Amino acid sequence: MFIDLIPDAALDALLDTLKILPFLFLAYLLIEYLEQRAEDKTVSLIHRAGKWGPAIGSALGVIPQCGFSAATANLYTDGLITRGTLIAVFLSTSDEMLPILISKSAPVGLIFKILGYKFLAGMLAGFLIDVAERRFGKSSGKDLHDICEQEGCNAEGGILRSALFHTVKIASFLLLTTFLINLAVEIVGEEHFAGFILNKPLVGELLAGVVGLIPNCAASVIITELYLQGAMSAGAMLSGLLTGAGVGLLVLFRMNRRYRAENFATLGILYGSGVLLGLLASVLPIF
Repeated sequence: MFIDLIPDAALDALLDTLKILPFLFLAYLLIEYLEQRAEDKTVSLIHRAGKWGPAIGSALGVIPQCGFSAATANLYTDGLITRGTLIAVFLSTSDEMLPILISKSAPVGLIFKILGYKFLAGMLAGFLIDVAERRFGKSSGKDLHDICEQEGCNAEGGILRSALFHTVKIASFLLLTTFLINLAVEIVGEEHFAGFILNKPLVGELLAGVVGLIPNCAASVIITELYLQGAMSAGAMLSGLLTGAGVGLLVLFRMNRRYRAENFATLGILYGSGVLLGLLASVLPIF
């Protein structure tokens, strides 16, 4: 019976989550350390990047920084960077993917392939968008605020407290996600679970791209975990991770309220780029 499967699925999820907690904490501790030392410099660098914004933005977006996508959304709202640079950052942003891959002991080669693909995808899309918008004479939108505290970024109390906050938060998402996946495996059977809809060509990329747009770290947690469990193809995984801009979209819609049509156009460009680049990855012999 269904009810009989719940205890085993819950216990397995709890044990799996407990196993990775130390590694997850160490990953976030390193990320917080790097972020506190480099965040102001990276934001300043992308501000001064000029026509090279998509390349620099894409490279900086790969580096795990909680508030970077939010900061670049503000820069775009103020008219200080181009839409191509903004999209480049959104596409390359790793959000919670990297800490989870590290804590789950994913192969180093796989991690570098994902990061490299996200960097190249962001840079390529960013340059193409800027070229197109210069050709059609599009100008950027218009006080620099940072509301990513709502997602737990830059928590007071130093890097230890902030790292612990992130660890507990993401571990909670992981526990729930792993439990639901384990339950699904028990119900449908492991051999059928591998043929889950997110493994289907095109459909998987389209659906994963929608999941990635959720302006919350839960999206990247779910996508990464589903991929590692074999329930999502590499193309679908990349579609979801490319469209996953963390809280960047949330900041864009809140701070750029006078330009809602522009915001939805940016959202559409992000989704379309993420899905197309995910589909491209599914046919390339990379993953």
